[in-house]
Amino acid sequence: MMNVFHFMIPGLEIIIIAIMVYNLLSFFWNTRAMDLILGLLAFVAVYAGAKWLDFPVLQKLMWYFINVAVIAVLIIFQPELRLALSKMSVKGKKYREITEFDKFLDSTAQTIYRLSERRIGALVLLENQDSLDEFANKAVVLNAQFSPELLESIFTTTTPLHDGAVIIRGMTILSAATILPLADDSSQLSKSMGTRHRAGLGISQITDALIIVVSEETGKVSIAREGIMTRGVKMDRFKGIIRSVFTPPKTKVESGFDLIGQLKQWNQ
Repeated sequence: MMNVFHFMIPGLEIIIIAIMVYNLLSFFWNTRAMDLILGLLAFVAVYAGAKWLDFPVLQKLMWYFINVAVIAVLIIFQPELRLALSKMSVKGKKYREITEFDKFLDSTAQTIYRLSERRIGALVLLENQDSLDEFANKAVVLNAQFSPELLESIFTTTTPLHDGAVIIRGMTILSAATILPLADDSSQLSKSMGTRHRAGLGISQITDALIIVVSEETGKVSIAREGIMTRGVKMDRFKGIIRSVFTPPKTKVESGFDLIGQLKQWNQ
């Protein structure tokens, strides 16, 4: 019996590894992370070839590159990795309660990517800990209950509110047609990126808000946070980034910001 099990071990290992690789690749497929993963696999292939041909210098160089690339993947794509692990959890899939935050995230994502498909420009600020009242009070104050239909209608080009930014606090749309400071440093902005991108990057440099930009020219979705803009964000990554910023902790000791509590409080 032990001998049979011993011979089965390699096969079981191959099956387990194949399942893990399949889940990982299927999650990152059609995202920008896939390009980096393919590049990492290319380094691994060169390393294997150098080892087989006994090229010690190339082998050592590729080993250093692989280590750096792995660290880069873990740092840059931490939100996606975290979401991928949660999706692989059977318990999480079967028993996780659908919260207000989940509904808000799904509604926001669907609205943003509908605007993207129609190439309707949009600039949305999700308030975090830093208050955005300074900017909201100078705009068209709405204080309206969030709804996908309202958010989409604001950015329709026939409405007078579509030119500025929308500020969202919890489940409340605070303001529309909000004027924001433009970014001083344009090194991250290409010629194809206009005022919305400059304003989104600019406000991200002075607040901890998460900024969503939809390009009117290309339809691409960008996210700006802490002075860094990420372009061409797919829906899975979009949700992963927002979750990593706003998902409430299990205990208040870990963090002082409880979004679900804020949602309930602002909803009363």
